[in-house]
Amino acid sequence: MWVLLRGGYPLRILLPLRGEWMGQRGLPRSLVIGPPRRRYRKEALPALEVPVLPVTATEIRQYLRAHGIPFQDGHSCLRAPSPFVKALQLKDQTGATASFSLFIDKTTGRFLCMSSLAEGSWEDFQASVEGQGDGAREGVLLGEAPEAEDSEEIRRIWDRAIPLWELPEPEEAQLARVMFGLTKVTDDTLRRYSVRYLRPARSLVFPWFSPGGMGLRGLKLLSAEGQGNEVHYKETTIPRPGVYCNLFGLPLISRRDVEVVLTSRELDSLALNQSTGLPTLALPRGTACLPPALLPYLEQFRRIVLWLGDDLRSWEAAKLFARKLNPKRCSLVRPGDQQPRPLEALNRGLNLSRILRTALPAWHKSIVSFRQLREEVLGELSNVEQAAGIRWNRFPDLNRLLKGHRKGELTVFTGPTGSGKTTFISEYALDLCTQGVNTLWGSFEISNVRLARVMLTQFAVGRLEEQLDRYDEWADRFEDLPLYFMTFHGQQSIRTVIDTMQHAVYVYDICHVVIDNLQFMMGHEQLSTDRIAAQDYIVGAFRKFATDNSCHVTLVIHPRKEDDDKELQTASIFGSAKASQEADNVLILQDRKLVTGPGKRYLQVSKNRFDGDVGVFPLEFNKSSLTFSIPPKSKARLKKVKDDNGLVTKKPSSGRKGAVPQNSETCLGQAHHSYQPNPSKPSR
Repeated sequence: MWVLLRGGYPLRILLPLRGEWMGQRGLPRSLVIGPPRRRYRKEALPALEVPVLPVTATEIRQYLRAHGIPFQDGHSCLRAPSPFVKALQLKDQTGATASFSLFIDKTTGRFLCMSSLAEGSWEDFQASVEGQGDGAREGVLLGEAPEAEDSEEIRRIWDRAIPLWELPEPEEAQLARVMFGLTKVTDDTLRRYSVRYLRPARSLVFPWFSPGGMGLRGLKLLSAEGQGNEVHYKETTIPRPGVYCNLFGLPLISRRDVEVVLTSRELDSLALNQSTGLPTLALPRGTACLPPALLPYLEQFRRIVLWLGDDLRSWEAAKLFARKLNPKRCSLVRPGDQQPRPLEALNRGLNLSRILRTALPAWHKSIVSFRQLREEVLGELSNVEQAAGIRWNRFPDLNRLLKGHRKGELTVFTGPTGSGKTTFISEYALDLCTQGVNTLWGSFEISNVRLARVMLTQFAVGRLEEQLDRYDEWADRFEDLPLYFMTFHGQQSIRTVIDTMQHAVYVYDICHVVIDNLQFMMGHEQLSTDRIAAQDYIVGAFRKFATDNSCHVTLVIHPRKEDDDKELQTASIFGSAKASQEADNVLILQDRKLVTGPGKRYLQVSKNRFDGDVGVFPLEFNKSSLTFSIPPKSKARLKKVKDDNGLVTKKPSSGRKGAVPQNSETCLGQAHHSYQPNPSKPSR
């Protein structure tokens, strides 16, 4: 199973540390067993596979009743007797009989047996019930048991790690506590959670035990680096996140516990448990993802409090996870100056129990007054930059116009045929993906292999065919991005695509979906109907999906046929005006083919619902890296325009008579050409 990885996770780069060079997975070479080996997977891409006919909760219940299988309706799962332990009469991890030890996800149909640790798809379960084979594979939580190489590496690191209080030098122990903010966390708390310290890597080691605390299945290493007045943390998991993950603190959960606090960091769980005595669990990937395979381990709780962090992104993740856990039992701790993340609250001497009592319910039947919204408004006003969304690193001028990439919006992107729409939008999305924005690509016009090759070249900022010896290095780093691809190619029905997107949001917590392009949503079945009406329906479906799922959708649409000497406008988008009306943002890749020299491209933001800023900025295509990023030494500047159509008024020349003005319309690297706006529609 493929799973997401936060952009904040460390990449495999060689880093100097205590005289040793960091090798495999960022660990000192003295801890790496033998020469590094490369394991290839059969699938080159993390393709998103969805059943042809997705199962519903109603269908699952009907099937269980039809086969005489009793079941209990839970928060996010159905609980039923396990067909994998009938003969064994095993007991589950809490000591109870295993009669109802099978959990079936209501949304996906995937099952997990707590007793035998068998898991599989809904089809696997049906095959087991109908006697067509066991249909399941044994595993723990999200994946199969660690490979032998991983198991040996886990055991070796764990054996070399020691508790902080057993460090021979008190100064070293004190320095470690200061670096990780553990000055107020007691040795008893660290002992209870089995936290150790790896001296060669200067890292805390958090164990992942199998359910019931029997057997060490994985490790998370947390290293701290001081940069100026700040401390930056880096995480490394063994096995890799795509192979296995777990809930830190799971063995300490008792069957009698009915309330739990979920955190995004292991350090926060330590602080919370010590201060309040409540059961706490740390999510394996922080605010990036809550894997559905972990939901069965949270079914026993009647109340779940999510205290994920102290920023707006953590707040958005908490609301998203609450929908998956059943909002009626979830409460959220709102970030604020007096409600920071738990470890900081402990170090500042705040009352963590009092903060938990202020947690807000995640579910409301309806919004009846501003009183229920005032805290949301205050949160956006006090975090203006975070409310504006994730900012691009490669396109600073895009930040000045759109301010950022926000969830729940619909962006329509268009441009002439052959202008480089797919190449630009792949870099546009890759920029966000490298910052931890979980991204799903739907490329219906070109193959996923070709798209991945383009994105890998953009990621490496150079042609890898000329340096194949570095392919594995870049491929490993690229593989760790939270990037997924739909396996569709050619014309597809909108219902199938929406179902796939819904599945991705639930399973992988997708925040950004790219559809390239809308014309391929209009399948053969639409040929006999009104194509304009069909397009309106498709655009409306994407608009509703973005709003309902708090997920940004970028929709590529071909423009209608225009004269080569005319600029594209918002009205040039193929179809009716519904696409531009429904969109929050409209981006146009303008491509001017000049007779006297090479063409020039620039990006035009012709609609921005967030704050109304529109304008243009030039782009220069770098053929060797397949990027449109503006070079750092470029003198091109952004120019905003006031009218809704995004037309540009030429700035007056500030030099001698006859000189070419160096304004935002001048193409990078082609300063001897200047762009003249369409005189037929002057700016207002």
